[in-house]
Amino acid sequence: MSAWKVDWKLSFLGSGRRRLAAWALCAAWAGLTAGPAASQPDRPAATSLPANALTTAPSKAPTASPAALPGVAQPASPDPVLEARVMKLSAELRCLVCQNQTIADSNAGLAVDLRNQVRDMLKRGDTPEQITDYMTARYGDFVLYRPPVKSSTAVLWYGPAALLVLAVVVLLFIVRRRSKLPSERFEPDPEGP
Repeated sequence: MSAWKVDWKLSFLGSGRRRLAAWALCAAWAGLTAGPAASQPDRPAATSLPANALTTAPSKAPTASPAALPGVAQPASPDPVLEARVMKLSAELRCLVCQNQTIADSNAGLAVDLRNQVRDMLKRGDTPEQITDYMTARYGDFVLYRPPVKSSTAVLWYGPAALLVLAVVVLLFIVRRRSKLPSERFEPDPEGP
């Protein structure tokens, strides 16, 4: 079993020290079972850990840079104002690969490309409305997390209310029909002790 499979299986551990310890365990285990890295050129060599690396509690938080930790994204721009604008606008656009995430939340390749495109358009001076219009023209209303109310999205907006009304009507019909049945059609209540 390769290190990435073990890391994937232990990803439920969450973030912080537990995740770092699990990742280190995976890397150490893969280094012990995979043999020399020269025989597997597609995977980097695992780092060796001392025998007590996972049993001793660290005295302080890990000092590794955030870029060295798995799953930690680094901002692409040193300008925090621009990054805030990119993330705000990215939170309004749906990832076309993940479908239930925004491009701000997703790490899919397409989402990263779309975030970079949003960043470049903001650097050029485009307004958020222009960027949203561009994305909608290119990918359709599906890319918007809050699609507009129009004829093509009417089922999306009014469908749940219509289903609720239909369910209430069917329930009333069934209750009314059962209330008109004679009592002989129902099983008698069991007698108490």
